Amino acid sequence: MSLGIQPQNPNLTGSQSQEAAGAGCHAGPTVRLSVTHGLKQYDVSVPPQFSIGELKKVLAQQSGLDPANQKLLFRGKEKEDSELLHMSGIKDMARLVLLEAPRSQEQVVEEEKMDPEVARECEAIARVRAEVDKIADKVSTLEAAVNGHKKVDEKEFTVLTELLMIQLLKLDGIEAEGEARVQRKKEVKRIQNMVEAMDALKARYNNPFLDQSRSVEVATQWATFYSGSGQAPQTHAPQSFTQVTENWERFD
Repeated sequence: MSLGIQPQNPNLTGSQSQEAAGAGCHAGPTVRLSVTHGLKQYDVSVPPQFSIGELKKVLAQQSGLDPANQKLLFRGKEKEDSELLHMSGIKDMARLVLLEAPRSQEQVVEEEKMDPEVARECEAIARVRAEVDKIADKVSTLEAAVNGHKKVDEKEFTVLTELLMIQLLKLDGIEAEGEARVQRKKEVKRIQNMVEAMDALKARYNNPFLDQSRSVEVATQWATFYSGSGQAPQTHAPQSFTQVTENWERFD
């Protein structure tokens, strides 16, 4: 998916809109960057004088992640908002990885204002979310290997799927109300979509001549992992997880 810089974006408000508009002030050549977010990939073109912070604002339009909740990694190292692309060795056709950052101090304070029980539930869900983020990173690596036509151990598909189902079981054990219930439902849908994408990725690995339109469908599903949208997929979970997959409605 290609994303260019727009002078203004009607979907942004306040300071974000002004900052996005400011992007158009950078004249001259641009650098093309490939940013991986799970199985989703964003192709963006920005001026080389952009800071990491400015790049995050551009990516926010596509990823749905607030810039404050983004972590950008280049060559395995997190980049600071103040760093400039051309001073950090980030050149044309460079590849970066986008991750969701841990909760900010402000978010922690907001949770502390909640009912203590709800706050504990949100904290438990946050721990699951952090584990799912780690799994998503591994799935991204596996997806890159499949796309590169490299040989992978087929056990990886099964192991990663089972790890996702374990996190689903953890969510099943969290009694959530209010805001915690909303967060849990969002994370459940994210895992459901990820399991569906893993099934499709395994099928594509076993059949390289699979219709490429299926790959587009998987990429579209992956876009919902961080937004919490999308329909509950039909998963192929191991026998031990049958009870959970038969009771998605419990999270609604």
